[in-house]
Amino acid sequence: MKKIFITLLALAAIVPAAIAQKVTVTKEAKTLNTQWNGKTAVYLGDSMTDSKSTATTCMYWAYLEELMGIKPLVYGINGHQWDGVLEQAKKLKADNPKFDAIFIFAGTNDFNNNTAIGNFYNEDYIRTRKNNDPQALLRHRTLNTNTNTFTGRINNVLSYLKDNFPDKQIIIMTPIHRALADFGKDNYQPTEDYANYQRHFIDEYVQTLREASSIWSMPCIDLFAESGLYPLSKPNLIYFHDAGMDQLHPNYLGNYRIARVMQFKLLSIPPTF
Repeated sequence: MKKIFITLLALAAIVPAAIAQKVTVTKEAKTLNTQWNGKTAVYLGDSMTDSKSTATTCMYWAYLEELMGIKPLVYGINGHQWDGVLEQAKKLKADNPKFDAIFIFAGTNDFNNNTAIGNFYNEDYIRTRKNNDPQALLRHRTLNTNTNTFTGRINNVLSYLKDNFPDKQIIIMTPIHRALADFGKDNYQPTEDYANYQRHFIDEYVQTLREASSIWSMPCIDLFAESGLYPLSKPNLIYFHDAGMDQLHPNYLGNYRIARVMQFKLLSIPPTF
C-alpha cells in the first residue's frame, strides 16, 4: 500500500507539468513594437477557439498575446457553426466591451454537419434608371440570408458585424485541414478525403470563405493553405491532440503554428480604423 501511495505522489508531481505544456515564446519571436500591441481582439468560432478546449494547453490567441501584445476576448463555443457565430456576435453586442478587432475562425462544423453551401446572392431582373433609360431591365442581386445554407449564414454574420461594428477590423480565418476524429460511435468523423452528405469536400467550404472575404471586403488569413498543419501526413500528427483518436484539433504545438502564421499576416493589417 505504501508503495502504491508513493507512486501516486510521483504521478501527481508529473501530471501538472504535462498539463502545462506550451511552447516557450522567446524574445526573438515576439513582435511587440507594432500597431497591434495593446489592442484587444474578439475571437468568434468553435472548439478551435473555445477557451474550454481540452485539446490544447495553450490556445493560438494566448500565444498571440505573448507574441504581439493582443489582449483576447474569447466568445468561441465548441461545436458552433456559422449560425452559432451569429449568436456569439449578438452576445458581443449585448456585452458591449471595448475592443479593436474581430477574428472569426469557423466553418469546419458546417462541413461536418452537412450544411448546403448555396450561393451568396439571389438573382432576378429589375427595371431601374440607367443613363437616359428610366426603365432599363438589369440583372439584379440580393444577399442570400437562408440559414440552411453556408453562404446564407456567412452573410447573416458579416452583415450583422458590419452594421454593428463599422469601425472595427473584421478578419476571417479559414478552417485547417481535417483528419480522423473518433469521438464515439455517434460522432465518428472520417478524414477530409471523404465528402459530406452534401457531396462537398472541406476545401469547397474553405473556398467559400475566401470568396466571402472578397465580397465583404475583409482580410482572410488562410490557415487551410498557409498554416502548414496537415494531419493526413502521419509525421505531422505531432501537432494534433491525439494521433489515434483526435487528428482534428491542434495541440499546443499546432496552436503555436497558427499563432505564428497569424502574427506575420497581421503585420500588414490595421487593427482598427
